[in-house]
Amino acid sequence: MHIPNSLWLAIGFAGQLLFTSRFLVQWIASEKARRSVVPTAFWWLSLAGGATLLIYAVQRHDPVFAVGQVTGLIIYLRNLALIGRQEKQVQHT
Repeated sequence: MHIPNSLWLAIGFAGQLLFTSRFLVQWIASEKARRSVVPTAFWWLSLAGGATLLIYAVQRHDPVFAVGQVTGLIIYLRNLALIGRQEKQVQHT
């Protein structure tokens, strides 16, 4: 299946928008709390943006960009797993 270059560019920009929006979410949460906060949405946006950018990097045959995204995805998944574990512990207490 051939996907037009313009669609790949749209996918790349969508991934970048998702990835960048996490900073806006983090900034708003921190301003509301008057301290540095990293909300769960930050990690979900990181995961969605990173996965989209990984697809884009693979399509573009860019191994440097792809390896960077894979590394990030591991970290985002680990943080979401830790958050999930912590939420389960809170529910059981």
